[in-house]
Amino acid sequence: MTKGLSLFEKRRRRNRTALKARAGGRPRLSVHRSGKHIYAQVIDDEAGRTVASASTLEQGARDTSGANVAAATEVGKRVAEAAKAAGVTQVVFDRGGFLFHGRVKALAEAAREAGLEF
Repeated sequence: MTKGLSLFEKRRRRNRTALKARAGGRPRLSVHRSGKHIYAQVIDDEAGRTVASASTLEQGARDTSGANVAAATEVGKRVAEAAKAAGVTQVVFDRGGFLFHGRVKALAEAAREAGLEF
């Protein structure tokens, strides 16, 4: 028998509901990382659609490893450029239950430097 949600899933749910309550209509920059890749997407929760996305699986990023800080920095820059092209400048950062450290932090800082405000 399972005892319900894992600690990671509880933290993810707690963070996401708090973000949606405080978002004020801003889209959310959601981050997911795995052992090999990192993914980021800007999601408009009111319309229920993805505005912009970037990952290490894209054609331009496949030549580097997706499991390091340099690749996360590139994904952060690319998702910020795609969001700005779609007309989004302010977002809420959703770290998805991951700690704000390492690759997640590098992605967030690169997105800030590229022009996203959060």
